[in-house]
Amino acid sequence: MNRILIIEDEEAIAELEKDYLELSGFEVALENTGDKGLKAALEGDCDLIILDLMLPGMDGFEICRRVRTKKDIPIIMVSAKKEDIDKIRGLGLGADDYMTKPFSPSELVARVKAHLARYERLVGSGVKANEIIEIRGIKIDKTARRVYVNGEEKAFTTKEFDLLTFLAENPNHVFSKEELFDKIWDMRHVTDHDIATVTVHIKKIREKIELNSSKPQYIETIWGVGYRFKV
Repeated sequence: MNRILIIEDEEAIAELEKDYLELSGFEVALENTGDKGLKAALEGDCDLIILDLMLPGMDGFEICRRVRTKKDIPIIMVSAKKEDIDKIRGLGLGADDYMTKPFSPSELVARVKAHLARYERLVGSGVKANEIIEIRGIKIDKTARRVYVNGEEKAFTTKEFDLLTFLAENPNHVFSKEELFDKIWDMRHVTDHDIATVTVHIKKIREKIELNSSKPQYIETIWGVGYRFKV
């Protein structure tokens, strides 16, 4: 029997969701605060999480982010907030679905079944899940070689993707331009032109991932040394 964790502070909504899910054959656990919900998600044995966005103690965005560092089970985020930016942010942090309140409990059950079936097919088929790096709204799918920024896919050249991925896989480590050229272009005899190539690629990457490329929040310049990916 699949076990569903509902993290929802509105008791009436949580109980209604619980009733419909139990009638459909699921085992259901309830938590009504963000802190307790995160603890249950990380330490419990649930197969899917229904996660409210606005919670006391810790919001759904933060819970989603933390769960995604440990588990890849389906997460359905629910909220009364209808703004696209909230949906984009939730999906960018790793939620599998986003439902806007009010919604039909039967629709929720249908989506729960669909996500569980998809997840179980993936795991049961023996197909390895895509290798994903997720850092503060940036999602790098190494297997598919695709990059998403707050849920929006960005187009990257081969070397731009390789450079971004290398930096993201080595967060807070400062690399010189020479080291980056050696790692990404696999050439040890570095010329001034090669150094300029690294600079140009960093500039292009920033234009795609940074809100303001002149004030980067991800790839920092360490003057006189090189670059680092900040987490």
